Amino acid sequence: MTDTPNATSDSTNNDSANNDLENNKSDITEPGIIVGIDGSDTSFRALAQAARLGEALRLPVEAIAAWSYSTSMYDFYYAPSDRSPEKDARDVLDQAATSVFGDSDPDWYRSSTRQGRPAQVLIEASADAQMLVLGSRGHGGFVGLLLGSVSAACAAHAHCPVLIVHPGKDPADHALAD
Repeated sequence: MTDTPNATSDSTNNDSANNDLENNKSDITEPGIIVGIDGSDTSFRALAQAARLGEALRLPVEAIAAWSYSTSMYDFYYAPSDRSPEKDARDVLDQAATSVFGDSDPDWYRSSTRQGRPAQVLIEASADAQMLVLGSRGHGGFVGLLLGSVSAACAAHAHCPVLIVHPGKDPADHALAD
C-alpha cells in the first residue's frame, strides 16, 4: 500500500509531503483532525480531504465510525446472528482507509469505532479536536438535501471548526485564488 492520501493525485508531490511528514513526526501536534465515516462516498471524500489537511497542517487524522445496536420493534422476530454492528463499523473504516491510503496507512492516521448515535459521538469527539471533517450527507432517505442530519447537527454543535465536503469535483482540483 502506498502512503498517498489520494490515489488520483500527483504521486511525486504526495511522496514528498509524506516523506516530510514521516521525517518530522515530532512536529505533529495533538489534537488533530476528526473525520466521520459512515460508508458513503462523501465520507470517503471527507477522509481524503482530511488527509490532505493533516499533511499540510502536520496534524494527526482520526476516522471515527459510530455504531449502535438496532432498536427496531421487528428485531424480536429475527433470529440472532453473528452480525455485529461494531464489526460492520470497523469494516467501513477499513474500506475508507484502503480507498484513500491504499494498502498501508500512514503513521499519523488512526481509526476507531464508538458506540452511540453518530452526531453525538462526533460532537463529543470534537471537544478534543482542531477540526471535524464530514461528508455533506450519508445514507439518509431525503435525497436532494444539502446537509444530512448528522452534518447539520455537528455544524451547529461541534466544539471545533467543521468542514463539510460535498459530492462532486475533487476539492484538490480547485486552485486557490491569488
